[in-house]
Amino acid sequence: MDKLKSKHLSDLHFEHELWAMEVKFYREELKLYQKWLEEVAVKNTHEEALKQVEHFQNQFLIQKNQLNVLKHQIKAHEQWLAGFAESHPVAIDHVSFADHAVMRENVETAKRLFTDLKLEFKRFLDKRL
Repeated sequence: MDKLKSKHLSDLHFEHELWAMEVKFYREELKLYQKWLEEVAVKNTHEEALKQVEHFQNQFLIQKNQLNVLKHQIKAHEQWLAGFAESHPVAIDHVSFADHAVMRENVETAKRLFTDLKLEFKRFLDKRL
């Protein structure tokens, strides 16, 4: 079994900032996709198209909720690290923290799922717009 990796606070903080920016970007992308979906719904009123519109509305809601969960997880971990830094200012440069591998995997999984949804949605738009 591999040893548990450890990282310095600055490395973890950098990842948090990166992830937070990615989450924000994806949330903004979802807003744009929702607008496009509304345009499709107006232009395509037959049953098959509306079923697909509903499918994407549901998927966008699921993605938005997942992004909100990630945002809160990132913020909570960042706050914990900030609290540690405030309580131990001298030790902060000398202490290594457990790598947040589970959170990293959650972020990577969310990114893969988002990319898959985005590709599916773009194929849908190509047919409907």
